[in-house]
Amino acid sequence: MALTSTEFYNRDLSWLRFNHRVLQEAADPRNPLYERIKFLAIFSSNLDEFFKVRVSAIRQIKTLDKGLRKKLITKPNKLLKKIKKEVNLQQEEFGKIYREQIIPELKKEGIELIDYTQFSTTQQQFAKVYYQENLATKLESNTNVSDGNELFIENEKLYVTSVYNEELLIFKVPENSPRLLVFPAENNTQYITFVDDILKFHLTEVYPKNTFHSIKVSRDAELYINNEYSGNLLQKIKDSLSNRNTGQVTRMLVDKTFSTDLLNALKVELNVNDTDIIFGGTHHNFKDFFGFPNPTQKELSLPTFPPVRNKELSAYDSIFTAISEKDRLLYFPYESFDHVSELLEEAATDENVTKIKITLYRVAKESRINTALIDALQNGKEVTVFVETKARFDEQNNIKWGKILEENGAKVIYSYPGIKVHSKILFIERLENDVPSWYGYIGTGNFNEKTATLYTDFCLMTKREKITSELAQVFQILEREIIIPKAKKLLISPFTTRSTFLELIDQEIKNAQAGKEAYIILKLNSLQDTRMIEALYEASNAGVQIDLVVRGICCLVPGIVGQSENIRVKSVVGQYLEHARVYMFANGGEEKMYIGSADWMTRNLDHRIEVLTPILDADIHQQLRSYVQWQLDDSVKARIIDVKQKNEYVPQDAKAIYSQQKTYKEIVKMNS
Repeated sequence: MALTSTEFYNRDLSWLRFNHRVLQEAADPRNPLYERIKFLAIFSSNLDEFFKVRVSAIRQIKTLDKGLRKKLITKPNKLLKKIKKEVNLQQEEFGKIYREQIIPELKKEGIELIDYTQFSTTQQQFAKVYYQENLATKLESNTNVSDGNELFIENEKLYVTSVYNEELLIFKVPENSPRLLVFPAENNTQYITFVDDILKFHLTEVYPKNTFHSIKVSRDAELYINNEYSGNLLQKIKDSLSNRNTGQVTRMLVDKTFSTDLLNALKVELNVNDTDIIFGGTHHNFKDFFGFPNPTQKELSLPTFPPVRNKELSAYDSIFTAISEKDRLLYFPYESFDHVSELLEEAATDENVTKIKITLYRVAKESRINTALIDALQNGKEVTVFVETKARFDEQNNIKWGKILEENGAKVIYSYPGIKVHSKILFIERLENDVPSWYGYIGTGNFNEKTATLYTDFCLMTKREKITSELAQVFQILEREIIIPKAKKLLISPFTTRSTFLELIDQEIKNAQAGKEAYIILKLNSLQDTRMIEALYEASNAGVQIDLVVRGICCLVPGIVGQSENIRVKSVVGQYLEHARVYMFANGGEEKMYIGSADWMTRNLDHRIEVLTPILDADIHQQLRSYVQWQLDDSVKARIIDVKQKNEYVPQDAKAIYSQQKTYKEIVKMNS
């Protein structure tokens, strides 16, 4: 199948359309005010990572030999221009939402967000005192970076700049101060300002004829080690962490009021061109809005759903007994992640447990999981931990915990060059009647107590030998005891996941051609792999009905006659980050279902250790079917992914369903 723009949507432009869906939540008046502010922060944080990683990767293509570059589908210069155009449009929309919706809504609640030009006499005095007590020493020590030395602006740090007597002035906004400051209330109104404005107010007193503007740069943060197959990878990761702040500039964020002289001076000093420049508003780093203060007594955020204790697991004195009776499913954050911590805590103290093996991809800084592993070691258990040191931006924390576990006696295995371990799996060996019994855990999300309150994820706990024996093989691969698994039930990347899914799609094609019911239902985060998309197109042309719920990247183009007219795609963006992956196939009336850690991206299928498990328990199968169906039926937070990825909301009717709220209500009912 030839690659055309009709058949495939560019992954980076598709990701930007996902971030637009985040921005839509900031604009949605159905969301409480502080929920909308949170989505501004998410949008900003997402965009920072996009420039550090994806734009950096595109720039690397430009460094390839011209002959090789011509053979690539991606034309870097053309793509960078498209990215810049889309980002500029989104920045304009961001600014409009911020100025015309958020600021006025704050004012209605008696909160005014003001800049230094709006300070009252009392606030000016407050600003002077705050500067002297909190910023002056820090500013004098190292923040005037235009003192004759070579100019260097740190990655994603805040600076203010101006031109004085034809000299470029740049001051770093001191860190370790709150970004947003609350002034004493005046006239029943709460006033908030940025710490940048305290600095600007001071500088305009020192340079009264100057106007100071905010500037931020993003730098190349990717670690180009994906194809390295030799050397000490752990040491390479450690060595490269310090380079995160010194890489090439991938974006210079400025405001539209910059003078030509100031902009040109910065372009020369930072060695950037027009492609690198993104125009934003007066302030940057809106990810700091995660900590936006609420000086009122009003409830301006969405109420959180208190995680529910699973009724069935809680009915047993031992989680091992509960799992022995039947498979168990948990759905976070609606159900409590405490059950997972308790499983490991019980294993740590159970005299019959002999071995614990686990993969750690993103670890919480303070972790009951890791504390339980240390307790297990102190109680004489054999503990094997695979630590993924290439978990982007979590490398340092992962290495820290790996070292702590190693010091306590764990067998710690670090990343392999050339492949990433992304699976979320746990294996426990327990002696029962003097015979080893195996317990397994396969999840869609990390062993991370914090993200388990923010991301929607499934986990399956099982004692089925057909599953646990194959899970044992995965750990044998990680421990380099075997090279290739012999798996009939689990899907294990990079060995069997792609081929099995292609076989399942092919079976749906054959069933459709034979006049049988044929459908595919997928819930995943990203759909990018060309071969998998081509297979879905082939299935659509054969009459297979395909429904997809894709949170983020979707390179598949639905609704094209002769290509994808039988494919419908939705995306749900709501209070929680949709992170679970579920795969369903009609299978001639005996529906097959899998959950696990892998998306349909080339990296998940071919370059990572991923594990997906079939759902063999009828009750759990039905539960998952309902959860996914509610997402398909969502008409409150679901968007339609069409040919142009316009992100139009699904039309509402009298029976409008918000899948996340419905899920929580049903889980509360089920466990009451």
